Amino acid sequence: MDARGPDPELRKELDATLQTRGELGPEYESELVESFLEKVDQRLDSVIDRRVRRHLAEQQTVVARGARTPRGDQAQEGPGAVFGLAAISLVLAIPLSAIAAVNADLPGLLVCWAGIVGVNAVHSADRLPWSRARREERRTASGDWD
Repeated sequence: MDARGPDPELRKELDATLQTRGELGPEYESELVESFLEKVDQRLDSVIDRRVRRHLAEQQTVVARGARTPRGDQAQEGPGAVFGLAAISLVLAIPLSAIAAVNADLPGLLVCWAGIVGVNAVHSADRLPWSRARREERRTASGDWD
């Protein structure tokens, strides 16, 4: 049940099940198969539990050593996130501009575009190096370590 090959205990169980089937006959086959499958299921559960515990222990070790794991918004930083916001802004700008121009003429259109530019500017300013440094200083001062 692992990468090294078949589990010797399960191999013995299978051999015993097949031998028992030969002695008892085919009328008990379904019960024997179910019993063997339950043992396989228990073995899988124990292997999975062991792997999950090991993975959690490794994560805790990494965190204990001071490495930080990315949070939701930090994990999505990169060119894709910037392009996504720009594309969504442009797509939404078309109907918003039309609604603003129809309902409030030029002043409404200006307010609409000021909002769109403002959202993009705030998002871009958050990505600037000195903005990150300030955020790190605040996080260090407040004791917030994710």
